[in-house]
Amino acid sequence: MSDTPAGGGYHTSEDEKLLHKLGYAQELFRAMGGFQNFAISFTIISILAGSLTSYYIAFNWGGPVAVTWGWLLVGTMSTIVALAMAEIASAFPTAGGLYYWASRLGSPAWGWFTGWFNLVGQIAVTAAIGYGLAIFATALFNLWFDYPNSSNWIFVMYSIVMLISLVLNLFNVRITSLLNTVSAYWHMVGVVVIVLVLIVVPDNHQSFGYVFGETINNSGFSGNGFSSIVFWYVFGIGLLMSQYTMTGYDASAHMAEETHQASRSAAVGMWMSVFVSMVFGWILLLAVTFAIPDTQGVLDAGGNAVVYIWTQSTSQSWAEFLLLIAVVAQMFCLTASTTSASRMLFAFSRDRAVPGHQLWRQVARNRVPQISVLGISVAAWLLMVPTLWNAVVGYLVGTSIAVIGLYIAFILPVILRLRLGERFETGAWTLGGSYKVIDWIAIVWVTLICILFIAPIAPAGIPWNDAFDWNVLNYAPITVGGAFLLFGGWWVLSAKRWFKGPVRMGTDEELEQLEEVGSAQFDVPPDTQYEGA
Repeated sequence: MSDTPAGGGYHTSEDEKLLHKLGYAQELFRAMGGFQNFAISFTIISILAGSLTSYYIAFNWGGPVAVTWGWLLVGTMSTIVALAMAEIASAFPTAGGLYYWASRLGSPAWGWFTGWFNLVGQIAVTAAIGYGLAIFATALFNLWFDYPNSSNWIFVMYSIVMLISLVLNLFNVRITSLLNTVSAYWHMVGVVVIVLVLIVVPDNHQSFGYVFGETINNSGFSGNGFSSIVFWYVFGIGLLMSQYTMTGYDASAHMAEETHQASRSAAVGMWMSVFVSMVFGWILLLAVTFAIPDTQGVLDAGGNAVVYIWTQSTSQSWAEFLLLIAVVAQMFCLTASTTSASRMLFAFSRDRAVPGHQLWRQVARNRVPQISVLGISVAAWLLMVPTLWNAVVGYLVGTSIAVIGLYIAFILPVILRLRLGERFETGAWTLGGSYKVIDWIAIVWVTLICILFIAPIAPAGIPWNDAFDWNVLNYAPITVGGAFLLFGGWWVLSAKRWFKGPVRMGTDEELEQLEEVGSAQFDVPPDTQYEGA
């Protein structure tokens, strides 16, 4: 935000001074307060989206223990990862986020790989969120209007919700900021309502022993129970439900250029969104698991596991009510994910890393990168086209790609920050001397989950198995390996000669001139104050 003193001249706020120090002019509209910054990450994590749409993953690969204890394990570790990232976000509050951090802390090569994995992960997670929403919306419309519940019609619904998200993101950031604020309250109140309904309405509930101690191995690998090494491998795969849900909190960093007091607000919004999600999400998952009517029915329901639980443990009217709460929350989540991903594409293009960067870095009159919004929406839509042939595997692989791509991007800057040690110049929010322990735990955890989520999910998914079936192959190692080859080859053959990392837009004086000129071109001037700041 900027303002013009009574005596004339151009005065720059502390946020803009820091942004100028990082090399950029204030092109985007700084309209978010600290709560709105927290709200966008909390919305993208969306415990009413990821944990419900991917519930079947944990239940089939581990059972109730993978749901309840797996959630706490992943939530704790994700909070540690978020704390490690938050310290870096405080030092570099810019829309480029992770790739900017890696470039400044390491080299253009680090920034290149971080940026591309972040962008691929953002597109994949947006696609997975949208498809999960389409599954739930189809179930709701099936109850309301007898809408067909088949993969083709789910994809039609997916196309509709992606279009809605696209349109909402073309409006001024005040609109998306308001949606995120409403979303945060909707999620918290929604969880309370769903939990109360699942406590009061069902006639029967599962026992504490079942919810906290029942193990299930429906993967096809032989071995079950806590004493089986195979079960713990399967349990590790089942952690994908929780880890997929705990993604997207880098949105607090990507929205930093649109947030007041960004050096502190982006950092706090990042780690707080994960911690609050862990608490509310655990309560929600406990309620869902206690309400399970029968184990085999949940296993047979596949991706509709939660829908099955709600329809069978309550009446149709109650199920419709709970589905409506979840569908609205998931629509908020999809919209916020598109917002965050479009800012990443905008920032990466601003530094000329993306083909056609002149197009993606354009800002419309309402100070929104609308062409980047369109690009993200189309790319995410295309990523889920394979679900027309195999919906379950396509969705599972999509979530795997999202988790691996994002967490590779999350951890690379943390490695570089740890390497710098005391030479790292902190921002307004810092971990102090505890950064070493937190960073090391984060690095070990991300390494572990990246290995787990490229592993075979069933015996028939192992290529050298006599019963090999392409339909259950985990395509994540192929896509992630292909990404390494593509981005690595691109770097070696071309990019290393022209990609120099973040590109400074000019001197401080030139940046202020750009802002003065830009304020006359946009519908919203940069000196507009946000009342809640």
